Amino acid sequence: MSVPIDTRRRTVVAGAAAAVAVGFPALIRAQSDLIRIGHLTPRTGFLGPLGEFAVQAADMAVAEINAAGGVNGRKIELLKEDSVNPQTASTKAERMIERDKVACIIGEISSASALTISQVAERTRTLFINTGANSDELRGKGCKKFMFHIESQNSMYVKTCGRSLMAQGLVKGKKWFSLTADYAFGHDLLRVAKRFMSGNGGDFAADKLVPTDTTDFSPLLLEIRNARPDLVISNLAGNQVTNFLKQYSEFGLAFPVAGFGFDTALAWAAGKGNFLGTWPVVWHHLIDTPATKAFVAEFSKRYGRPPENQAWGDYNAVKLTAQAMMETKSTDSLKLVEHFEKGAKFGLMKTRDGYFRKADHQMMHEMYTVQALPAAQVRNAWDIFSSSAPVPGAGESLEAIASTAEENECRMA
Repeated sequence: MSVPIDTRRRTVVAGAAAAVAVGFPALIRAQSDLIRIGHLTPRTGFLGPLGEFAVQAADMAVAEINAAGGVNGRKIELLKEDSVNPQTASTKAERMIERDKVACIIGEISSASALTISQVAERTRTLFINTGANSDELRGKGCKKFMFHIESQNSMYVKTCGRSLMAQGLVKGKKWFSLTADYAFGHDLLRVAKRFMSGNGGDFAADKLVPTDTTDFSPLLLEIRNARPDLVISNLAGNQVTNFLKQYSEFGLAFPVAGFGFDTALAWAAGKGNFLGTWPVVWHHLIDTPATKAFVAEFSKRYGRPPENQAWGDYNAVKLTAQAMMETKSTDSLKLVEHFEKGAKFGLMKTRDGYFRKADHQMMHEMYTVQALPAAQVRNAWDIFSSSAPVPGAGESLEAIASTAEENECRMA
């Protein structure tokens, strides 16, 4: 008996085969035309709240670049991972480079994790732009040819805030009580703060290392009350800052407060009336420039809240990387490094363009000091401080607040 042939099925199968033959190369071409960028940053743990802003901002930057036609006609694909800790960050960086073939890696907030990522980047000769790790050590003994920093170094934070504190008479002849996050960032920041104090006639009544998982500050607040310092200095990090500010307000201590490490999201989280003191910041949402206003408006529209300084760092890192790729017509890391080292200028939503300093790959740009508003003057959850003019001032070199050649131990290979 003859078996009838289902010609319709054969047509479908033949069509599918043809689609596979034609479609797979097209898919492969589409994938190869993408520029892959790896994004590593903490999305959990005590730095997680900052990492959330970083991811949102990086996504927004990529969406804007792709909507405008991409980079030299190629779209960007952002591969995102939680860096978790230094060991995991290193493993994920290597996987992104070796398996996923990313053109570069952008991100990080932890100085310890940034160091391990930089080691992988250096070994594989892959560009790494650090968006949130402050340690001077990363720009000093730990500097790398393939690592660049849009985030300011601790020296820039300390010198920016230090100018304000000196103007308030809170440095020379004064005693400070400092609380310092007990990991790489905090240790480095304390070292820089002590160098500033010794050079300007002040001293420390006490300095206390605080484990990163500390949530109860009451024993330390009792010590502060008994020590009666002229100023309480925060070298804390992540949600340590939020918890400290809340509990300091609850204790009702009257000693002035300042900090050398700061992220606006952590002050927002403290709640109305709990943010107090003088703090340095690399960027904030109230800067009166057209670029800042446009960024704040679009970010707020997308995410229902204004961006904070970590969002600024990741957004601009993605944008300046795309700009450099277009200017060099290349995604090759070495060509991008050479382009940065030649003094390429980048708009950073401030009053002056920034550039990477060749000696240590630190971005030279303006910073700000913010002063907490009295609770009665706070009108919403976001606008909780007043700001200084840009630091350095218009007539100064952008390098005026950066580490000097004598302070910096970078010997670029």
